[in-house]
Amino acid sequence: MIYLTGAGPGDVELLTVKALKAIEKADVIIYDRLANPKILDKGKEGVKLIYVGKEDGRHTLPQSEINQVIYDSSKKYENVVRLKGGDPFVFGRGGEEAIFLKEKGMEFEIIPGITSAISVPASFGIPVTHRGVSPSFRVVTGHEDPTKKESLVDWESFKTDETIVFLMGFHKLEKIVKKLIEVGKSKDYPCCVISKGTTKEGKCVVGDLSNIVSKSKGLETPALIVVGKVVDLNSLIF
Repeated sequence: MIYLTGAGPGDVELLTVKALKAIEKADVIIYDRLANPKILDKGKEGVKLIYVGKEDGRHTLPQSEINQVIYDSSKKYENVVRLKGGDPFVFGRGGEEAIFLKEKGMEFEIIPGITSAISVPASFGIPVTHRGVSPSFRVVTGHEDPTKKESLVDWESFKTDETIVFLMGFHKLEKIVKKLIEVGKSKDYPCCVISKGTTKEGKCVVGDLSNIVSKSKGLETPALIVVGKVVDLNSLIF
């Protein structure tokens, strides 16, 4: 059996019970950079560990080769855990891996994980929705370049007060801020950057679109960006 498993947002205690059971019986764990390394300690003695992590601009293996590693491992081992940070279907390419395995006729199970898009802001007293403030939220990839003409992201729709959570966008923060202002967001619109959320090293920098770039310099990845009036609740809750 192959388990496409979410490792959660960082805190080991936020790993789901189902994910923990899969990890404990795994013969091989294929893990990425965003999965807390301490989770690997939950594996049984002798479990084989294969790192296939990706960093900004640098991949240990391209996705096609990662797919092949999962497939090849399933031929050698009884229980294979593909461990992905957060939830495997939220910008984790879990869907691509599931489609690949389905085409190969492989048996697999999807174990959802707690996504950082909700849990990380919550860990600093920022609810992504709040009555009378924001009735909805969206999660947006930060890997898309907002300066390019053709984009799958509907930037014009960001004029509303809907909460926006950007994942994997810290290195493009300046471009994201510029684009949001261009489409109509005021420069004093609330936003924050959260680094290493849900862990002991977690930091949250609160500001607005005019100063968040300078205020967040020096933060480390993984980091996410929250744009919305719910950010102001941080001072009331946290």
